[in-house]
Amino acid sequence: MLSVSSLLKSKCINVGTFHAYYNKARVYWIGKPIFRRWLPRLHGKIAVSKPALEYVSRHLPGDYRIIPNGTNTDFFTPDGPLRKEFNDGKLNILFVGRMEKRKGLGYLIGACAKVNKIYKDFRLIVVGPSTRLRRTYQTMVEDLGFSNVVFTDFVPNSELPAYYRTADIFCAPATGGESFGIVLLEAMASGKPVVATSIEGYASVLSHNEEGLLVPPKDENALANALVTLLKDRNLRQRMGAQGKAKADKFSWANIAKQVIDYYNELLG
Repeated sequence: MLSVSSLLKSKCINVGTFHAYYNKARVYWIGKPIFRRWLPRLHGKIAVSKPALEYVSRHLPGDYRIIPNGTNTDFFTPDGPLRKEFNDGKLNILFVGRMEKRKGLGYLIGACAKVNKIYKDFRLIVVGPSTRLRRTYQTMVEDLGFSNVVFTDFVPNSELPAYYRTADIFCAPATGGESFGIVLLEAMASGKPVVATSIEGYASVLSHNEEGLLVPPKDENALANALVTLLKDRNLRQRMGAQGKAKADKFSWANIAKQVIDYYNELLG
């Protein structure tokens, strides 16, 4: 509520940025009377993606400018140190995210168990804050008899680029609730091909068969097939990684900041 209080007292140009999508419906629904009170005080409104725009417009109609999130392309880059413990000749599939149900890690583990029956020489690296589901996922791995999974402890942001560089494939199997795909951009900026679910937030960042492969959410077989396709084809991984790097450069903070500045200048008119 601090931002709302500040807005009510502000005497300058005010711009709001809207990120929410589906899973945060209660925020807009419960807060609608308050939001509608301060919405006229906004001179400009930014939505980070088309899905975010469509979602917020249903609750708070108005004119919005789509300006996507950015990523630090000087920080996430193909050049730099690797994680030596994983640089042993095995191909690495990387997951980065909280261990919560909507991030889809359970489907990825199930898919990797299927992949393991076809292609053995790989591992799954799981990076992200632990939740109460961590033990559930570890038990799932044990029950499936799939041993090539590494659950990291806490990884500070400063060490994330090395994990991305060490990966051969990045996988984002979220089931929904994503307005954008920041982790996709981080992987793409690192020159890695991506396998992601075809939810709207991810599809607004990744083009199928270009920077990676999109598969239906909650579909372990489709996810496994996409992973096998990339595991078996080094040239395809390199091509998609290069295309991803070129696309991620368009989302550099320098480019995104220019869009924001241009929008402010328009409002100042």
